[in-house]
Amino acid sequence: MSQPQVEPVDTFAEMPAENGRLLSVSMPAPGVDTAVFLQQALGQERFFWAEAHGGLTLAGFGIAADLFAWGRERFQQIQEQARSLFANAVIYDENEPLAGPRLFGGFAFSDDFTPDNTWSIHYPAQFILPHYQLAQQNGESWLTLNAILSEEESPQSVLPELQAALAARLKILTQRRGGAEGGSAKFEDHMRPERINYPMSYEDWQKMIRHATQTMRGAPLNKVVLSRVCEIRYAQKVDVDGALAYLNATYPDCYRFLFEPRPFHAFYGATPELIVRVNGRSLQTMGLAGSIGRGHTPSEDETLAQELLNSAKNQHEHALVVESIRRRLAPLTSQLSIPDKPGTLQLGYIQHLFTPIHATLKQADGVLPILQNLHPTPALGGQPRELAMPFISQAEPMPRGWYGAPVGWLDHNLDGAFSVAIRSAITQDRRVWLYAGAGIVADSDPQAEWEETALKFRPMLNALGIVNREL
Repeated sequence: MSQPQVEPVDTFAEMPAENGRLLSVSMPAPGVDTAVFLQQALGQERFFWAEAHGGLTLAGFGIAADLFAWGRERFQQIQEQARSLFANAVIYDENEPLAGPRLFGGFAFSDDFTPDNTWSIHYPAQFILPHYQLAQQNGESWLTLNAILSEEESPQSVLPELQAALAARLKILTQRRGGAEGGSAKFEDHMRPERINYPMSYEDWQKMIRHATQTMRGAPLNKVVLSRVCEIRYAQKVDVDGALAYLNATYPDCYRFLFEPRPFHAFYGATPELIVRVNGRSLQTMGLAGSIGRGHTPSEDETLAQELLNSAKNQHEHALVVESIRRRLAPLTSQLSIPDKPGTLQLGYIQHLFTPIHATLKQADGVLPILQNLHPTPALGGQPRELAMPFISQAEPMPRGWYGAPVGWLDHNLDGAFSVAIRSAITQDRRVWLYAGAGIVADSDPQAEWEETALKFRPMLNALGIVNREL
């Protein structure tokens, strides 16, 4: 895939939010291609979110404001910083659903996250307001420019300059919309890896799983999610744009994301799991746990789906997730709708037990308080949470960083949506780390869980040009 010429970031993109006031200007942007938008920003900070089934798509580049936090209070700290950022903002076209500023970001899996070599540039919590951002849904598209004004500048005096910059950017985007490959990516378009390494041997995995199952027989730990890592090295910079194009084309039924807070240091993936979406008092989430592969024929596919639905182990694992979500949401909601039995969510290579959950919140306080309450669900942590989290920290040899944690966006009302960052990769220039986990309960079999993690590595391996024969 050819790479576009890198263009400089506008000079007023770097002004910190605490030194001024946010001004956000938007205009309709028909015909702008998201892939073109991101490729033009290669070499800058970039951000992307695409919802399943053709829903909301967001993209951004540059930095107008950068929020970050540490420790147990990181959710509250980001909430306060975001509220402060938006409190006195001047937002033009505020009533247009696709216009206006949005923060992109997420959290580390654990409160006590300390950046290591793999996650060296990531904070325990970080949200970035892009300088330019694009929002698309139902055939409509809006381009937004965000800038922080100094105390001496009035929004009215700066508005013509920002509108001119926005119009100029839109002209560039529409002129180049035919020059990028945004719809698909083929294996031959990707670089071949120099080295693929799985640091954890099967023997070490087996010991870890057996330690978990033995612990469950003598303690009130009901479930814990354990993961392993794949490391890949390339001779050149990783083709993140090609990987993202592959994920968009191959997994449109997943939530695709990119968080690149420093050029060529990117966290991205295609996850099937929404942890929460909040719009005012309306809440949406899901229970997603229990997995099996897809069949080669419709008949085989149905047989596997029935095997999953009839599996006592998978039903038990799923029930722990749903009951935990019910318990955590019940005090916060005036109405909570949870089906009695799960169905299946079928993706390109795997199918899961799936329970859609909807609720009406008692108060409209934004998405972050709910997110803090739900993370991590037993689908990525375990049950009970207070036992599973320290077990994961002690058992896994490599820190998770942002893997399995919330990643998503916030709008100026502090509403937003977050997915669980699984089926994901973290890239540093020429190196990539992939993570895959499995839910362990008392009767889990190490070999079956090993094979499940191998299946979960596949989306990102294939997106990075590594076909099945190389696994």
